[in-house]
Amino acid sequence: MPELPEVETVRRGLEPVLAGARLARVTARRPDLRFPFPDGFGQRLTGARIEALRRRGKYILAPLDRGETLIIHLGMTGRFVIDDPRARRPAGDFALAAPADPKHAHVVFETEAGAVVTYFDARRFGFMDLTADGSIDAHPRFAGMGPEPLGAAFDADYLAAAFAGRRQAVKAVLLDQHVVAGLGNIYVNEALYRARISPLTAAGALTNKQRAGLVMTVRSVLEEAIEAGGSTLRDYANAEGAMGYFQHAFQVYGRAGEACRTPKCGGVVERAVQAGRSTFSCPRCQR
Repeated sequence: MPELPEVETVRRGLEPVLAGARLARVTARRPDLRFPFPDGFGQRLTGARIEALRRRGKYILAPLDRGETLIIHLGMTGRFVIDDPRARRPAGDFALAAPADPKHAHVVFETEAGAVVTYFDARRFGFMDLTADGSIDAHPRFAGMGPEPLGAAFDADYLAAAFAGRRQAVKAVLLDQHVVAGLGNIYVNEALYRARISPLTAAGALTNKQRAGLVMTVRSVLEEAIEAGGSTLRDYANAEGAMGYFQHAFQVYGRAGEACRTPKCGGVVERAVQAGRSTFSCPRCQR
């Protein structure tokens, strides 16, 4: 599933085309994705102006001038392709771009400016919803969601309170969206490696120094991934069709059996399974 950097990359790709745009027509070509579309989905969006494009955790939010907010979740294989006559180059004109199959084009957004933004989703694990403005925090998808890891509220003091007395492995706690919003398996592996913290360590056992270091590494990993365009795993592509490439900078994820990249460590990356997810770490330099 796309994690925070991938979702933020898609949001930034859509923003120049959709933020401030009025939707001339919105067409849902099937009745559902992962869940059924809201009643009157196309009609409620057609004619509306998108005030802004925001992100909360792994979701894209598009507040409208009609008092509603469009909620978008990409699922496993959701992607957008932009066709904008004002663009300097055709959307998707990239060497590594994967062609979008027309049979998986499920939602089409047409703007008054002439742009066409098409949502493709081969496995249909994504979804879209509409909710009244001001009700986002109470929406089932957002109620109790933790702070954004790139926001000011995510700091060592916050982690001290969130981790206090917890015996669960720190990796599992970081993946809890009620603790931190938007973190996923890939970047938690990478952040723990950079912080030299074993993913098996109980969250409540971390020291002040470790918590402060973890905040810094979480931020740096996410910022670097966003700058690089997100990670290409399976079908992910950004809004212009280009494949993300942060995977080339992975220090530990997917590298089981390879030498640890920490200078003079001499350890070997190991793979374990936690809660059904792969965990990669170096047992020698992650304590």
